[in-house]
Amino acid sequence: MKHWTEGFDDDDADESLVRPYTITGGRTTPERDDLTLITLVTAISEDSSGRGRGLRRMQPEHRKIFALCKRPLAVAEVASALKLPVSVTKILIGDLIETGQMRARPPLAFAQAGGLPDITILEAVRDGLRKL
Repeated sequence: MKHWTEGFDDDDADESLVRPYTITGGRTTPERDDLTLITLVTAISEDSSGRGRGLRRMQPEHRKIFALCKRPLAVAEVASALKLPVSVTKILIGDLIETGQMRARPPLAFAQAGGLPDITILEAVRDGLRKL
């Protein structure tokens, strides 16, 4: 009987063989429904209120997300950097938000009252396309 990892190229040796459900503790769907592909997530400073100690107790994926998000990143960008499915990334980001180590906000165009982009931005895009 062959092991399921037999036949992998040596080039794949540095990739993680940990299953996504193991990383999320068996969870398959995120608890938060406000995390979309374009939601911006930002890490909150490790220095404030002892959050650095809590981060050391987290999984390596949590720590990597925290390190990546020193500047605002979209959920899709974080998933790409981790090479994990977006659904798994949303679960991990949700964990960090729940513990107060990260914050999420919708993109500015959709965060405005009414949820629609400003008409001046649309007109500027239209005018720019016409100049091409």
